Amino acid sequence: MIALILPRVTISPTAWKALRYFNFYRIIIASLFVVLVLAHSLPPPLGTHDPLLFQTAAVAYLLFALFAHTAVAYRTYHQAVQVLCQVLLDVFTFALMLYASGGVDSGLGILLVVSIAGGGILTGGRTALIFATAASLAVLLQEGYAWLRFMERAADYTQAGLLGIAFYATAFLAHLLSGRVRESEALAAQRAIDLANLARLNEHIVQRLQSGIIAVDSERRIRIANESAQHLLGGTGSVDGLMLANVAPRLDRLVATWVENMDLGSILLRPGERATEVQVSLAKLGAGSLSGTLIFLEDAAAMRQRAQQLKLASLGRLIASIAHEIRNPIGAISHASQLLSESSALSEVELRMTRIIRDHTTRINSIVEDMLSIGRRDHAAPETFAIGPWLASFVQELLAQKRLGPEDITFNLAPAEIRVRTDPDQLRQVLCNLCENALRYSKGRPLLELRCGVKPGSERPYLDVIDHGTGIPEGIAEQVFEPFFTSERKGTGLGLYLASELCEENQASLTLHTNTAEGCCFRIHFAHPDRQQLVV
Repeated sequence: MIALILPRVTISPTAWKALRYFNFYRIIIASLFVVLVLAHSLPPPLGTHDPLLFQTAAVAYLLFALFAHTAVAYRTYHQAVQVLCQVLLDVFTFALMLYASGGVDSGLGILLVVSIAGGGILTGGRTALIFATAASLAVLLQEGYAWLRFMERAADYTQAGLLGIAFYATAFLAHLLSGRVRESEALAAQRAIDLANLARLNEHIVQRLQSGIIAVDSERRIRIANESAQHLLGGTGSVDGLMLANVAPRLDRLVATWVENMDLGSILLRPGERATEVQVSLAKLGAGSLSGTLIFLEDAAAMRQRAQQLKLASLGRLIASIAHEIRNPIGAISHASQLLSESSALSEVELRMTRIIRDHTTRINSIVEDMLSIGRRDHAAPETFAIGPWLASFVQELLAQKRLGPEDITFNLAPAEIRVRTDPDQLRQVLCNLCENALRYSKGRPLLELRCGVKPGSERPYLDVIDHGTGIPEGIAEQVFEPFFTSERKGTGLGLYLASELCEENQASLTLHTNTAEGCCFRIHFAHPDRQQLVV
């Protein structure tokens, strides 16, 4: 029954503390009544109708208040059960005192209002309405019983009714107030959890940073130092709480100098004897003279290594551009020598000359390949396979991914049996990029055309990706394969550049074959499936 009456709420330490204060109030009121009874100083009309009943109720109320205080201190029973029992006993006791003092005219009904308000706030939910109902019935019953027993005393039902209305108003307000208090407590608890999680997240991020971070106070005592900072300082254990001068004397002197002269920039420094060389940057924490300092440490060797990698990457791009310019004429020379060697009108000396040309072009091509490997990160794993089935599977996947109809993307092969030599995964990357661009700008039907054929003369297979858009403006057509060049506000400018790099990794080439007002055609020239030598 109690489980149906009392709401299921989480009992917080604050709720127990509030109940303890409520019991202090009860003890004070009960003690005041007992002192007045023992001193025979009860002000009228308290106890004028039945002094013995009033005295008994006052003493019993004090004993009950002391027992309730003990139960709350030791949390003997559930908090909601204690509140329910205490408030109902308050109602019963004050009803007896009302009867002993001549009814509602005595003014003791105000004490019931306080009990209803306190109980409603502590329990929450609709329990306050139960307290108001019990108090209203108790007041009406004592008025009715007094009238039945003493006919000469007129029952004041009007004032009892008004007091009941006050009880219900108090219960309603207590219900609203308790709901808001609990919402505030829940919000505060959630904010506390969020702040704790945020603090742990910040600590986790700071600890996992590759850069060393140290926070020192105005006395240059280390407050926070992440793992990277401990490693860069040459130590293996925690340095939190230690003086910076004892951990890294040179760094401590630098911080002291910087505090006096904040114009110092980043400085290369070896903080201690066992520490590595670091680049130090400093920042002020706060605006006061007693504020701390934030120290950033970067491993100088790692920074030099990153700079070297950037240089190698730039060198690789330079080599790739130079190699591309070299390979075209070399390929043309090699192809011309091959065609020349097939002539039946050449003498033996002329045939030997063509072989020398082919040998040297092959050697130059090998040197170019070695140079290109400097700027390449991923090595291709080329395979020789039939492009027809592979391309059909790719188109089906693209149709399903873009939710397009079969008429939106077409492809054809001529001849049907075309074999290419390339890395299938890298070819998929290149085609995905080209098809994404084509579908983005194409307006006509079909949206995208894929044509695969073999270039006459060199017998090299090619694959065209054709859209029906408005074409690329002439002013930027020559720059589309440059890194970081893009006409899109949200683009990175790396799509076509990486596609071109992947094609080159597979001894293929990607070119803007045609560019008109009716659309563009990007062509992939594959390497010859049987002669893996040159890319023209």
